[in-house]
Amino acid sequence: MLRQIINWIFILPIKFYQWVISPMFPPSCRFQPTCSHYAVDAIREWGPIKGIYLAIRRLSR
Repeated sequence: MLRQIINWIFILPIKFYQWVISPMFPPSCRFQPTCSHYAVDAIREWGPIKGIYLAIRRLSR
């Protein structure tokens, strides 16, 4: 339960980006799944520390 709450603290800003900010711009991620979806999946799978690290690594490619 606590892990889910902590994960959602980090996932909520990404979801806000996906729902509000991202639709205002043309698609720019060359990966499938998109970078933001990958970040959410990584945080859910690995937790916030490793998940954010993996997402940043992917964004820097």
